[in-house]
Amino acid sequence: MMHGSPPAQALNQAVPDPSPELLARASSLRRHAIDLAQCTDQQRQEALRAMADALEQQREAILSANQQDRQAAEQEQLAPALLSRLKLDGAKLDGAIAGIRQLAQLPDPLAQRQVHRALDEGLVLERISVPLGVVGVIFEARPDAVMQIAALAIRSGNGAILKGGREANRSCSAILEALQQGLARSAVHPDVLTLLTSREESLALLKLDGLVDLIIPRGSNALVQFIQDNTRIPVLGHADGICHLYVDSQVDLAQAVAVAVDSKAQYPAACNAIETLLLHKEIAPAFLAAALPAFAQAGVELRGDGAAMALGVSQPASDDDWATEYLDLVLSIRVVESMDEALDHIASYSSRHTEVICTTNTETAERFLARVDSAGVYQNCSSRFADGFRYGFGAEVGISTQTLPPRGPVGLEGLVTYRYRLRGDGHIAADYASGARQFTHQNLPL
Repeated sequence: MMHGSPPAQALNQAVPDPSPELLARASSLRRHAIDLAQCTDQQRQEALRAMADALEQQREAILSANQQDRQAAEQEQLAPALLSRLKLDGAKLDGAIAGIRQLAQLPDPLAQRQVHRALDEGLVLERISVPLGVVGVIFEARPDAVMQIAALAIRSGNGAILKGGREANRSCSAILEALQQGLARSAVHPDVLTLLTSREESLALLKLDGLVDLIIPRGSNALVQFIQDNTRIPVLGHADGICHLYVDSQVDLAQAVAVAVDSKAQYPAACNAIETLLLHKEIAPAFLAAALPAFAQAGVELRGDGAAMALGVSQPASDDDWATEYLDLVLSIRVVESMDEALDHIASYSSRHTEVICTTNTETAERFLARVDSAGVYQNCSSRFADGFRYGFGAEVGISTQTLPPRGPVGLEGLVTYRYRLRGDGHIAADYASGARQFTHQNLPL
């Protein structure tokens, strides 16, 4: 969940036609993407390693550019959550580089035969995984998203058009320059990646149908809706991250407190941090007695319903709080009569991102895991694990909260599609329609 990307600030603007320069860039990128799709697994692996090496070599320039972006953002008094996401320090850069190297080692998602079937003698069908083509990703401040998205695109054989928020322009430009320097030392053309830097370009991206195959907006509900309403390009939407943690009556209390604090405070600006804590009435007194000091130490502001306030929560929660993604050290708390009430609350307010239950009762846990319709449903662990890198995907282009796949963290598998290949020897449909020949539909080894 991201906020602050330029289109979100200009949702009343008309979508302009792409400029001749943007059309030329997009057309060139698409041609290079077609070439990329023909590269071997080894060539794409080597490209990613070259990208990682270039990032290390340009480390100081990238960190300096990010420092300039952060100083400018502080002067503009941007929201704390945005400032937090904008920060790219040495540790974050090292993590992103490690993610690219991990991604290079993952199995090739392309040219995988998913179906192999003889429809008849000499008439053989295959379904083969292939790249999508060109993806356009619009995101907010996080400059590390450039590295993740670019690496996933190259590994999956796709070209990528990237658009970050204006507050991260220096960082994104420095990162892309390093990535393209790396690609220049590989079999992959550097122009298979491009960065848009203006609001007009990001809006015009929506009219690049025929050149862009998928748009992934990482931003507010308003941004996602605007893009869906103003493009004919398929959109993979991920908006709010309103995540819940339900603490059952049967629970390891110390474990539940640790999970709750980590889910909220470990990195509150992320879309996978919890925003609402639901407590079974039987455990609420003991839980809050242990949790209130822990939340206070972590700097978390708590807002509760009447029952929670009676147990020590100092601030009241309004109806709006249950539908708010704070992206900050703020947590709303509600005491519920039963798990059914918790399930009803989640069904009413969840953004279908990630929900957690803390319980020692296996039957209760299984019912929760089966009933909650979110991309991620966890038991006895932090919501912060909803992440492509932590899932072992190497990285992610975003988290999809829609029901149709891809769902959850979108890694390599979400950036490939498939193609049917049929090889025959003069076979014609009329022979089968007349009964002269019969289908055998014999499955062959993959």
